[in-house]
This record gives sequence, structure tokens and C-alpha cells, in this order.
Amino acid sequence: MSLKERIQQDMKDAMRAADKPRLGTIRLILAAIKQIEVDERKVLDDIEVTTVLDRMCKQRRESISQFEKAGRTDLVDQEAAELAIIQTYLPEPLSESELNLLIDEAMVQSGAASIKDMGKVMALLKPRLQGRADMGAVSALIKARLG
Repeated sequence: MSLKERIQQDMKDAMRAADKPRLGTIRLILAAIKQIEVDERKVLDDIEVTTVLDRMCKQRRESISQFEKAGRTDLVDQEAAELAIIQTYLPEPLSESELNLLIDEAMVQSGAASIKDMGKVMALLKPRLQGRADMGAVSALIKARLG
């Protein structure tokens, strides 16, 4: 079963269970997937769906940060709940040691020696880490090693 099919099945299950918060979030996910499929005139595979989910997680994290600064705990709670549901469809996050190992491999493979080579390292890592690590945090780790 593809990731998209799993999400569609979960939507049906949420409808049967009358789980409105989960249903609403799953509908947002499917709408985002459908939007890209219509715009690009293609059916998304699991990797592309993971990219959409990763982007949605990033948006939720940014929103949570902004709402916390504004003191809007009601909206923080809502975004956090959506984030938790979206993350259930992403692959298992990498541990810190696994992440460091992949960064080391990419740095050796790309021959990175200075901060100018950061793009090469990120290009190698992005497909392997999609949905499994926060790319902002990965970027910071690479900068620390190259700087």
C-alpha cells in the first residue's frame, strides 16, 4: 500500500470514528497532495508525498514558533496537534549518531573543505534525509563542521 493510499484509508477510518481533528488534518494533507498533482499533472509517488508532508511539518513548526511569540496558546495547541498527526506518516526520524554518520559520509564523498562546499553536502544529504531529519538542524550541523 502506497503512502497516499494509507492516508486515504486513514481518512475513511477517521470518518467512521467521527474523529474530527484527525479527519481535518488528513483532509489538509490530501488537499496539499492533490494541489501538487493538479499543478504538475502527475501522480505523486511515496518520496514526493513525503516531501509534501515534510513541508507541512516545517510550516507547522514555524507557525507554532510565531504563535508562541504572540501568546496564542490556543493556536499553538491546534498546530501541535496537526503536526503530531502529520508526523505519523513520515519515516522514523534518524538518531543523532545516524545523522552524524550520514553527514560525515556526505562530507567525505563531496570533498567538502570549507563553508563554500556546504551546497554540495546538502545536495547529497537531502534525498537521504527527506522526512527523517529537520533540514534546518542538519544545515546548522554542517555549518559548525565546515566553519
